[in-house]
Amino acid sequence: MRLVAVIVMVLLVAGCSAGRSPKAPPADNCGPWGCEQRTRFTAASALLQQQKGHIGILVKDRVSGQVWQAGEKDLRTWAGSTPKLALAVTLLERARAGTLKLDQKDTARIDAMLHVSDNEAADGLWDKFADSASTMSRWQSMYGMTQASYVDGWPKRWGFVKLTAQDLVNLMGYVLDRADPADRAALVGKMRAVGGPQQWGVWGAGAPLRPGVKDGWDYCVEKGDTVYRWVVSTVGFVGPDERYVVAALYDEAPELDLAAGVHVLTDLVATVFGASVPAPVVVPEDV
Repeated sequence: MRLVAVIVMVLLVAGCSAGRSPKAPPADNCGPWGCEQRTRFTAASALLQQQKGHIGILVKDRVSGQVWQAGEKDLRTWAGSTPKLALAVTLLERARAGTLKLDQKDTARIDAMLHVSDNEAADGLWDKFADSASTMSRWQSMYGMTQASYVDGWPKRWGFVKLTAQDLVNLMGYVLDRADPADRAALVGKMRAVGGPQQWGVWGAGAPLRPGVKDGWDYCVEKGDTVYRWVVSTVGFVGPDERYVVAALYDEAPELDLAAGVHVLTDLVATVFGASVPAPVVVPEDV
């Protein structure tokens, strides 16, 4: 009888296993970003759809290599002051290579154009060191800014450049992944400690994520046109070890003002990273 009981018990156990698969953990159908982040992306996309004008954003995870884009993915427009970051990288690298020498005034100018986006500082550095052709060639070939170029009909200078969000993400990625460690550390530190006029855009990710940012804003008109509009731009990094690179461009409808664009880009980044909306901003006073 004991043998029969054992056989029956074995059959019952086997029957349970054969008739039912082991319970698997719930499947994550949200892709490599995960469900929580996908929900944030959905909310950010909805925010984009409510805006007037042309807008695009790109977020890259430097760990996984995953990229998320929304809005007008191929939007190419005025860069504002974001090329000041490319100019700073160029000058630091050329100084390290010995092809130019930065004095104390030059270093102060680099600090000023990154800290508060000082135009006079950028102009002084450009006039002293930049050659328009070779500088743009460097940005395109070395920094991956392949869609960047000067604006037709305007001076070939840092403040008259058009580019895409991908160009800015490539530039930021170059700084984080390929620049000399000392230059990288210097630029990351400066971008994390920007002054009031640049505390928006990628800054909207919130202090706990330790963002760094270079913002741009410009009141633009195409050559031969009479309709001006604001264009705002932002590029930077977010998260531990600068894990996420972010860039966004907003070519606003003519009836909108600078504050509108600043708030939109900041709230957009805040939404992507789960920060409070409306996010606090400092709106620059002028161009």
